[in-house]
Amino acid sequence: MKPAKTALNPARILHLHSTFDLGGKEARAVRLMNHFGASAHHTILTAVPDALGARGAIAPGIRADFPTDAPSLAGKPGIARYREFVEYFKRFDLICSYNWGAMDGVMARTLFAGQTRLPPVVHHEDGFNEDEAVRLKRKRNWFRMVALARTDALVVPSYTLERIALDVWKQPDSRVRRIPNGIDIAAYAKRPQRGSMPGFQRRDGEIVIGTLAGLRAVKNLPRLVRAVAALDVPVRLVIVGEGPERAAIEAEAARVGLGDRLLMSGFLKNPARYVGLFDIFALSSDSEQQPISVMEAMAAGLPVAAPMVGDIAHMVAPDNAILLGEPGSEAGLIDCLQRLAADPALRASLGAANRARAEAEFDERRMLDRYAALYGRAMGRPEFGR
Repeated sequence: MKPAKTALNPARILHLHSTFDLGGKEARAVRLMNHFGASAHHTILTAVPDALGARGAIAPGIRADFPTDAPSLAGKPGIARYREFVEYFKRFDLICSYNWGAMDGVMARTLFAGQTRLPPVVHHEDGFNEDEAVRLKRKRNWFRMVALARTDALVVPSYTLERIALDVWKQPDSRVRRIPNGIDIAAYAKRPQRGSMPGFQRRDGEIVIGTLAGLRAVKNLPRLVRAVAALDVPVRLVIVGEGPERAAIEAEAARVGLGDRLLMSGFLKNPARYVGLFDIFALSSDSEQQPISVMEAMAAGLPVAAPMVGDIAHMVAPDNAILLGEPGSEAGLIDCLQRLAADPALRASLGAANRARAEAEFDERRMLDRYAALYGRAMGRPEFGR
């Protein structure tokens, strides 16, 4: 996919993130930045200043700033703090906010939009952290309802989040936009590149189980470590990602005797280069919506072992869906992994079915066009990103 053509007057887009470590929403945001090319100049604020793992995926030549003198997204709600946001917002053409961690910025714009000219806001909701994985918090629901009242659009990738936006956050149909995530499907058809994953070497007779995930508590990767350790076939677990839970994952692997069969590669760019090294893709999350990592695994022709959270059961091929475990069930995850690890023919058939479904449902071209049109309408620039 070629980036957008050079623009003489690039749109100034402010991105509000809780963290910019590479996860699903960050990967999509970066892909859009790269696609828009010179038509936009991006400024990224994050509530955790040193959580910038996704920065390395921004293509050379893309104008992206990470200022250290901007108002902080971390802090308690308050009018004085919101006024600081408002003054900062005035220099931009569009505000893109992401998840609960950016909601103070959204609220500031909503409260002051009637008093001063401010850029439009497109808010993106991609899921929840561990504190709302099982049940949404009532106070946060109320806060979202008020803060989102003057946004130009609320974008969600999944049917689950669309229902929450309409029924729980009481957003009108006219504001909610469901834009399914997408990826460059063709890139995943290529053979994985040798040396694309430092430290990886396939051992004879070993089944490689891999995952791509931010190392956060909601991903519950210690559960995946225990599930892999419980299998009765030779296996290796590869975890690609970075985040605050790394030490806890390594400690659990040592406790259950998986330490020498665990590779934690850290952040690696361009999953199309290495996802095909896996035999099975696995997730163990307490909460997901429409995970991009599952699309990437499907495009690479892998079977998926995961709990039935978010839209995962609707994403994978039907024969793969019936193998998925119940949410929160470690035994269910073990059973799915065991069946896949023990049956090469099953892995091959499910992988082929997932690949075909990814080609039909998740090609990124439609996603990129829909985001470009949405942002362009919000800014009054109908040709933006084209």
